[in-house]
Amino acid sequence: MSEQSEGSGALDTFKLAVVVALLIAGVMGFYWFQDESTLVRVVGLLAVVGVAAGIGLTTYKGRQLSAFMGNARTEVRKMVWPTRVETTQTTLVVIAVVIVVGIFLWLLDMFLGWSVSRFIG
Repeated sequence: MSEQSEGSGALDTFKLAVVVALLIAGVMGFYWFQDESTLVRVVGLLAVVGVAAGIGLTTYKGRQLSAFMGNARTEVRKMVWPTRVETTQTTLVVIAVVIVVGIFLWLLDMFLGWSVSRFIG
């Protein structure tokens, strides 16, 4: 809380309360005006959510979230994604291993079933 001043804590709390109130009002308005067109209601709800998100991003936690999302986007850009050939080969290996393990478990089940029936019978 060293970057956040003492006065902004109460202001952030107020802003978050406004965000919650806007979201509740938006959902209530969506159902209150159920006789209106669905498109109008959805656009209105999205507008309210946009305003609430804008207000929420002006808080200290909102700025932290925005910075985190920016850093995450930077890290995703640094990733080396597999080529189509690598993806296809890996998928085929996974399918082959699943089939082999499935056959092994099926044979093990048959053997255990046979041995239990011989033991009981």
